Amino acid sequence: MTSASPTPTSLDAVPAAVETELRSFFDVAVPAAAEIAPVVGTAAELVRDFVLQGGKRIRPVFAFAGWRCGMTESCRADADPASNVGREARDALRVGAALELVQACALIHDDIIDQSDTRRGHPTLHRVFQSRHAAASWAGDAADHGVAAAILAGDLALAWADDLVHDHRPGVAAGTVEYRALPPAVGATWAAMRTEVLGGQFLDIVNEASGDDSAAAAYRVMEFKTAAYTVARPLELGARLAGATEDLVATLRKIGHDLGIAFQLRDDQLGVFGDPERTGKPSGDDLVSGKRTALLATALRRADDSDPALGNRLRDYIGRPLDENELGAARGLLVDVGAVAEMEKQIDDLLGAALGALDTADIGADIRSELTAVAHRTAHREA
Repeated sequence: MTSASPTPTSLDAVPAAVETELRSFFDVAVPAAAEIAPVVGTAAELVRDFVLQGGKRIRPVFAFAGWRCGMTESCRADADPASNVGREARDALRVGAALELVQACALIHDDIIDQSDTRRGHPTLHRVFQSRHAAASWAGDAADHGVAAAILAGDLALAWADDLVHDHRPGVAAGTVEYRALPPAVGATWAAMRTEVLGGQFLDIVNEASGDDSAAAAYRVMEFKTAAYTVARPLELGARLAGATEDLVATLRKIGHDLGIAFQLRDDQLGVFGDPERTGKPSGDDLVSGKRTALLATALRRADDSDPALGNRLRDYIGRPLDENELGAARGLLVDVGAVAEMEKQIDDLLGAALGALDTADIGADIRSELTAVAHRTAHREA
């Protein structure tokens, strides 16, 4: 098993430390899956490789930041001063690694829903399973098999996330290792987060199917599918793990909500204007898939208000393959109606609100400074 990584001395060191935690977990989880059958082991390896092939690791960074905030002496509730459960950095890293497995589940299933071919510059997992089916000349439709196998692979990632957050290592007898139990408040927050992200995903597909292109619908999805489990809940998980006061938890939740919405608004921009070399996704993918984003909702509202024919032109570009000229025209409409500028202002306003709350939070100066830098990178990233 991979040895535990040293405690990160800064938030910038968290991704590498979390990767060590993930590799340590996979060292036991993948062989345990292979004991069921070799093909199950192969599927587990593909999930492992998907998780380790990249990603921003932003959720673990916020979880560790929340833990650092909670470890500020004045912010501890200390209901049980004699207990050190949740006070060790490795607990925060373990929770951060578990968040990456939830993210893997969400991405694997998202790629199926969006019928995406690539993720981070690699074939999506359902396409990998499809290719393996075809190469082996198995019976049935290769594409259908790829989707079915990837659904189960995403489920495996979610099950592994629960195993990891609760320190239950697959294939390892409970009596042979020292398990680290979660404080009850952390477990409750974890459970709420899982339901929120699944609920947000469900709202997303219903909005697409129903054609609900209102801003209210888009923001409702963002609140639960992205803001909660990308920033707000990770910050809360870390803080509760450290035994933080309810006042600090509430402050971090407010910061996380605003930063999480800013994160998704930036993601919406990148989904239309992003460089595929940096995002790992085809340019304009959100338009092609018909994703009901806040950017699109704002553009349609502004277009309809100025000229209904303009709104109809924009709707004609949604949910179908686009050539370069059509993609350029769609992008031009988003800019011309002022939707891009409006989203940029919202991002700046949300970032300002988050930074204002961070300035008043009763936390250490070092973690305040680091979180401020992370907040700027989150709102203004290019990938």
